[in-house]
Amino acid sequence: MGSTPRSSRRRRWSALLGAAALAVAGGGALAAPATAASVDVDYPTHCVPPPIAGIPPIDGTTTGKITVDKATPKVGDTVTVTYTVVKPAASNPTDLALPADIMTPTGKVTLGGAQSGSVTVAGPKKNDPVPGKGPFPSFSMTGTFTVTAPGAITLSPGDYNIHTSYILELDTPCTVTDPPAPVSETITAGDNPPANTRAISLGSASGGPGDTVTVTGSDFTPGATVTLAGRAGAVQTADTATVTANAQGAISGSLVVNDRTTTGIVAYEGGAWSAEKGAGPVAYVVVDDTPVPDGSQKLTTTVKAGTLSMAQAGDAVRLSAVDFGTGGASTGALQTVTVKDFRGGPAGWSLTGKVTDFTGPGAKIAAGKLSWTPACATKAGSPSTCRAGSAGVVGAAGATLASAPDATLTGGEFTADARLSLDVPAFTPAGSYSGVLTLTLT
Repeated sequence: MGSTPRSSRRRRWSALLGAAALAVAGGGALAAPATAASVDVDYPTHCVPPPIAGIPPIDGTTTGKITVDKATPKVGDTVTVTYTVVKPAASNPTDLALPADIMTPTGKVTLGGAQSGSVTVAGPKKNDPVPGKGPFPSFSMTGTFTVTAPGAITLSPGDYNIHTSYILELDTPCTVTDPPAPVSETITAGDNPPANTRAISLGSASGGPGDTVTVTGSDFTPGATVTLAGRAGAVQTADTATVTANAQGAISGSLVVNDRTTTGIVAYEGGAWSAEKGAGPVAYVVVDDTPVPDGSQKLTTTVKAGTLSMAQAGDAVRLSAVDFGTGGASTGALQTVTVKDFRGGPAGWSLTGKVTDFTGPGAKIAAGKLSWTPACATKAGSPSTCRAGSAGVVGAAGATLASAPDATLTGGEFTADARLSLDVPAFTPAGSYSGVLTLTLT
């Protein structure tokens, strides 16, 4: 009997190992970082290795888990889903070891309850070496979906595919034998309140102490009692009046303005001002024309509105080195960014960043490999309080580093920082890699 050529045997064993690994992983579902609500679930799977492997379909029981980053999202929110194989259905059936970083999983998560459909998930091309006859590692995949309906939404493991890149490009599709699989995670989505479209206008923009200003408005709750009030900056004055909205939600009334510090007028439903049921403030100036007594001088000053600006402590960040063949997290710290909001108005701000791919000697590290953990501090005395963005991937699409919300009076001085981590693939060619992180303040 003639011998099989060496290259053919190598391709045969490579295909066999890759297909065996995928078939076993295909016997499982994918899980994620645990939350209080998520549970491990067992369900049967049917995996079909590539014909070249010469392996029959594998049927087995897989343990999987699904987790999310938001357990109680609102309609319109984006939820990140992680689907991981916790316990595959079998082990490596051969005595030959399987190399690292040859498996790329993709799949689906099935939605039920208040929202139906599926979520596409994908994992990185990253796995530990598998010894001969050894257990297969778990595979994690992530994806996102937008919440479209309020109520309880269930998430169950769905079909998935494992692609191997080892000598040959091979796929092993794995399906849930009796779909849907058991529910692993349930989230409760809330409904967003309707947008506040209430608005008011004034009959005049200024007047003397004790003058009356006409206030008209629209989109209030029909029949509601609406309070008209003066504002001195963020503080309500003693000047108030009430009107009743008509059947169309329109209001019309008068407010006597006595307080000389008045800077604006608001209208609102309920016992106190709220942004959800209020309108304004609309600017109003009290012209104090009181005669100056003999022997006196009237002193007047003006507070000028400034600008929204930012400054960086530097424009270069050196991340820690990683080893060829090992790769992993290359870490560092963002140069501190100082934001100054001296506009003195009601608008907040948002500081976002996005990064390019990291290019080097004949290779690149994808922008999506850069993650950050933001932090933000507010200088004492600032009217606003800044909020740090969420930890996660920066990427080419970008992410929020820090922000401050809209309010009646905003402003202040803030510093934003972030811990940086670049996930460098194990066998990235040796050399220096650089990417550009662009920060935008709006």
